[in-house]
Amino acid sequence: MGRLFSRVFDCAGWDVVPAGRTTKTRKEECIGESEIVMISVPIRETVVVIREIAPLLGSDQLLCDLTSLKTEPVRAMLESKAQVLGLHPMFGPTVESLKGQTIAATPARCAGDLCNRLLRVFTDQGARITFATPEEHDRMMAVVQVLTHAATLSLAESMRLFGTDLSRARNFMSPVYRLELGLIGRLLGQDPALYCDIMRMNPHGRNAIETFRRAAERLEEAVKSEESGRFMRLFGENAEVFSEFVPEASKETDRIIRFMVEYEDCDTWA
Repeated sequence: MGRLFSRVFDCAGWDVVPAGRTTKTRKEECIGESEIVMISVPIRETVVVIREIAPLLGSDQLLCDLTSLKTEPVRAMLESKAQVLGLHPMFGPTVESLKGQTIAATPARCAGDLCNRLLRVFTDQGARITFATPEEHDRMMAVVQVLTHAATLSLAESMRLFGTDLSRARNFMSPVYRLELGLIGRLLGQDPALYCDIMRMNPHGRNAIETFRRAAERLEEAVKSEESGRFMRLFGENAEVFSEFVPEASKETDRIIRFMVEYEDCDTWA
């Protein structure tokens, strides 16, 4: 992520000085001359690194982080004298650009124009900024990340335990099912340590996993019940909650499916 955002700032015409384990420049050497200091390290190391550099920063500087959690990192950054802006890019380092991407921002102590200048770099390159408090951010990530990752990993584990022949199963799948299988493969191709930290270190993560377990049990009971109305009620309750989102979801997934079909046709005839 550090290399990705170095390119983002290079494109904006900013001078970027990277400092880390593999650079000759030590972080302490570049902080004094930097208007903005951005921390991009593994989640479990973020607060440690912030506290190492916090005493070196002044009130005319801006301190940011790119971590998937915000409450503890922002609290640690506020121990410095610097302006503080928590950031969470909702994408990985393989994206080609910021166009269409979302960045969560948790401004905690922003005076002057530094924060606005930084955020304008992102919006000028096509990103969308979602503002929140650190606490709201982490609660939302318990849903957006912990719950969705739990569902994806549980589906992968279920297929494995069921003894599914994935190569054979693909022959039975239409594009919408291949899309779900693709999401599993995409997640399992990532760094497991990152996902472990996202799910274990979120202060609301355990509650999210427990809620997921209870939901799976409720679904199991509804399917096993001889009363079909029980499943219908469960389905209807969720359909009502998602009612405003259903039309948009249908249109969006239809576009993705059409693209998959067209891409497959092109690949077949190439």
